[in-house]
Amino acid sequence: MSTGYLTQEQDRKLRRWERWNRNYFIFAFVALVILLVFSSQLGLSSGDDWGPLGLLLAALITPIIILQLRLSCPACGHKIGWQAKLMAPDQCKSCGTFLRAKNSSS
Repeated sequence: MSTGYLTQEQDRKLRRWERWNRNYFIFAFVALVILLVFSSQLGLSSGDDWGPLGLLLAALITPIIILQLRLSCPACGHKIGWQAKLMAPDQCKSCGTFLRAKNSSS
């Protein structure tokens, strides 16, 4: 297991994933709160039927799962999405590479 750092390009790619993931999470959270609070006023749900509300909830949550599944270590290609949460982990469990550039300020 070699311990190294990412190149500047790999680091930029990983930070771009973090930005997309964080921004979509914020959007989805706000949208979910609005949908759940106002679903009956918007005519999306009733007491017995989830109908369109269920579809909208699934449409908001599916991209979160896809974003997590797409994240892989730039050094070895090992999938690290579920290890990541909202931000990339500090180090890849598979190859030991630190998931930042050596000269990175982040």
